[in-house]
Amino acid sequence: MFIFKNNTASKKILASTAAFSLLTISLLSLSACTNYNSGKTSITNTSVLNSNPKKGGTFTIFTSNTNMNFDPARSQGLPITSNNFIFRALTTWKVNPDLSKQTRVVPDLATDTGTTSDGGKTWKYTLKKGVKYEDGTEITSHDIKFGIERSFADSLSGGFGYHKTLLVGAENYRGPFDRKSLDSIETPDNQTIIFHLKAPFADWPWVTSLAAFVPVPTSSGDAQTYSKRPKSSGPYRIVQNEVGKQVVMQRNKYWDSKLDSTRTASADEIVWKLGSDTTVSAQSMIQGNTDTKTAFLADFVPPAQLAQAQAHPQSRKLLTTSSDGALEYLAINTRRITDINVRKAIQYAVDKQSYRTAKGGEIAGGFATTLITPGISGRKQFNLYSEDPRGNVEKAKQLLKKSGKTDIKLILIARPDQTQVASSVQSSLKRAGIKVTIKTVDAVNFTDAITSNSGDYDLALASWQPDFPSAFANLGPLFDSSQIGGGNWNISRYSNPKVDALIREAVQTVDENSAHKLWQKADHAIMEDSPVVPLIYSHNTFIHGSGVENFYIGSFPAYPNYAAVSLNR
Repeated sequence: MFIFKNNTASKKILASTAAFSLLTISLLSLSACTNYNSGKTSITNTSVLNSNPKKGGTFTIFTSNTNMNFDPARSQGLPITSNNFIFRALTTWKVNPDLSKQTRVVPDLATDTGTTSDGGKTWKYTLKKGVKYEDGTEITSHDIKFGIERSFADSLSGGFGYHKTLLVGAENYRGPFDRKSLDSIETPDNQTIIFHLKAPFADWPWVTSLAAFVPVPTSSGDAQTYSKRPKSSGPYRIVQNEVGKQVVMQRNKYWDSKLDSTRTASADEIVWKLGSDTTVSAQSMIQGNTDTKTAFLADFVPPAQLAQAQAHPQSRKLLTTSSDGALEYLAINTRRITDINVRKAIQYAVDKQSYRTAKGGEIAGGFATTLITPGISGRKQFNLYSEDPRGNVEKAKQLLKKSGKTDIKLILIARPDQTQVASSVQSSLKRAGIKVTIKTVDAVNFTDAITSNSGDYDLALASWQPDFPSAFANLGPLFDSSQIGGGNWNISRYSNPKVDALIREAVQTVDENSAHKLWQKADHAIMEDSPVVPLIYSHNTFIHGSGVENFYIGSFPAYPNYAAVSLNR
């Protein structure tokens, strides 16, 4: 089985959970629903839309990050956010402001999303002619091959790693700097690139949209300098990159809009203000200050400013909130809680409404019942457990009685910023007679504690946003048995050979409808085993200045589509 082992892509999402959870806790308590309605009527996913945006001007983006590493080999940036400005890959994402329309993979540097003649084991791409770097040099297939090969170098670790376990011969490859080539990537001419995979993989077109597939000139790519001033293949080039201060991007005069159908690139200049205080930035936008009128905040809106902006009609227009996004869940360590009746009792006992209230109320997210998240193609809504998000305590007690176990004592591991939501889970389970002790672990050591081989806990709170909109990216990292321990994210320690076989079959099924049915079957099978309690699909809220338009969040991911943002006239 070739499902990624020690995949850096899976590490990214939960390694950032600490910041994610902290930033989305809101002081604003809204009235909670008593069913599984996600509350989408309160969602504002877009600012003013304008199909003929203004050209020119300067965007300012405020971020709490003090350093931005632009080496594509090390980047885990999304194709629609910061990378969108300076990088293009073989494919990219087409995000629609209409939430009923799912995000699609579309051609970018390539003429199509890839063709396969053997059911998904070999993929061929043809590059568009005339696409150039910022210096006027034409981009070739050899540059893309070199960019991918660089990502294997030990000195350039940290980027997405799907391709590193999918490509033939990749397990022993260590990069191009010792003049070695990865033979499973062929470049028969300047316009053609062919990939040979170990086994069929239907989601390969999504993988080729990630940062490792950005072209890098074979004459450059030094690890020490490339992260600050990479060769741009997108509509902007970096002219200044000063740690702790700012990054300035200006137009790439060789970018041709006729060869790029996804990027608006309306502004003349993009200025990133590094190390910004998110509270100050958001407050300035709410007050309508001139210096933030044509700006937006890359971070989530801080709780106090979110409450303040929600309270006034004018400032409320500046907020953009995603629909249901990342899955927040309670992981049950199946190696320690082996009785399925106990796991199902936990499923019924958890009060999801209490959890959501602790997160800030309805604006925090919609109630979750499935593992494949909203916005993912082929997802099917179902609910195997309590119809009431407050739980079903009597049903939980019945299952515990059936198990024959009494005086159950469990350890819930949590970070300091999770104290409030952990307490809500503790209180929920106490109603059914399950005693929970909360073990607080600092954020630095929390990830090691839940992904190590030991698994010294019974319960853990976590969050998961897939790296691309595919059921594989939802289920594979969290529930494939190969992802237990070793820094991987099957933190429920869940192992079911039948589910492993379903995942294997689904990832190798190129026909979309057939694959969807297999993923739905896998989702259902996993929930029957109850290795996790889905809690909510979280909502992310962002803020922009009054001079910004086309600032929207599609069905996936739960982040603004930077490729479309423009200034109003």
